[in-house]
Parts: sequence; structure tokens; C-alpha cells
Amino acid sequence: IVSQPAKILNFLRKQKYNADYELSAKQGADTLAYIALLEEKLLPAVLHTFWVESDNYFTVTKPWFASQIPFPLSLILPGRMSRGALNRILLTRGQPPLYHLREVEAQIYRDAKECLNLLSNRLGTSQFFFGNTPSTLDAYVFGFLAPLYKVRFPKIQLQEHLKQLSNLCRFCDDILSSYFRISLGGISPAGQDMVDANLQKLTQLVNKESNLIEKMDDNLRQSPQLPPRKLPTLKLTPAEEENNSFQRLSP
Repeated sequence: IVSQPAKILNFLRKQKYNADYELSAKQGADTLAYIALLEEKLLPAVLHTFWVESDNYFTVTKPWFASQIPFPLSLILPGRMSRGALNRILLTRGQPPLYHLREVEAQIYRDAKECLNLLSNRLGTSQFFFGNTPSTLDAYVFGFLAPLYKVRFPKIQLQEHLKQLSNLCRFCDDILSSYFRISLGGISPAGQDMVDANLQKLTQLVNKESNLIEKMDDNLRQSPQLPPRKLPTLKLTPAEEENNSFQRLSP
């Protein structure tokens, strides 16, 4: 399993899949610059929106992640990830003169909105950032914008600003329709069939275990209750006791 964007890109390049093969040197430099801009200006606000904003965290993020994590880690990991996001924000952005969390929050959302405006101006009316084919920058931008654009949050401060930038919304919709074909129900037909099949198997397994437990319970109730037996106590004869004490004294 390969995770994290940089590791995924390196893995694909080793397999001779490179989305930036046709980019010029200047476009390659622009890609690195915009990726750094995303991680510096937009990522803190995304982390705050998902993991620190209490209404969003308890209503959306925590139940969403906990549903995909086995028990008992589902009770531990979401809280740990929330604290990690907050610590990352404070360590990277909580510097003088921003001493309080509210001041830090205001600054990171200003930076995020400025970053979205720059991305919108760079994209313009083009389908992708560098022509008619997607590149690494398109993948990075989509990875940041699509969750903000589609997840239904109670607090939608950054989401409202994103939806005012129509070309970025169209950018997300085009990629979703081209590469993530979703049915009206929100799940692809193949994915829905798999979910239904897994749910049916899980239901059958639970029913079988319930029947087995009931049978075991019935058998235990119907079995005769015998009184506990005392184990016999073994006693040594005088000759055996003398022999035993002699063995303890011998080297």
C-alpha cells in the first residue's frame, strides 16, 4: 500500500507513468511553486475545517472516519488526529504577533481565501492548469478542493468562498464526471453492488452467530447441574514420608 501524494507520484513514475512528461521547464517550476503554496496557505485552513472546527468535527469528520476504523481504534484515532491537526496549525502559524487561537484562525482563513483566488486566476477559462490534459498540479488542487466543495459542513466559511469561484467548481465537477463516475445515489453501480453483497454476508454471519449462541445457551440450561466433586487428598505412608525427607537432604 502506497500512501501520501509524494510517495504515490514517485511510485507511478517508477512504473513509467508521468503526468508531467509534456510540461516545459517553466511549467514544472510553476507546479512546484503552486504545490508549495497549497501546503503553506490552504492546508492549514483545510485541517481546521475538518479537524478543529468543533461543529464540523463532531458532525462530519469524526463519525466519517470512525466508521472506517475498527473498534477500539475508532474511539482513539479521530481524537488523536484532531489534536495533531491543531498542534500542526499552532506550530506553523501560531507565531508572534498571533498569540491566540482566534487570531490564528482568522489569519489562516484569510490566507486560504487568497490562495483560492490565485488558483482561480491561474486556471481562468482553461479545463486544466496546463492545457487540455491533467497534470500533477491538477491532482493536487483537486485533492484539496473536492472535499471542501462536496462535503456538507455545518460551518461553511471556506466552502462559501470556494463556491463563489465558478471556474474552480467547474474544475472539480469536470474531474468528478470524467474520472469518478458516480450514480445519482452517490455511489457507483459496481460499488453499490459490492456494498449490498458485503452487507448481506455480514447480516448472514451475524444471524448464524446469534443462532449458535442461542443453541449453546439452551444446551447449558438443559444440561443436568451436577454438584462439584471434591478431589481426593493423597497421604503418604510413614515409610514414604521418611524416604521423601531423605531425598530432600541428599545433594
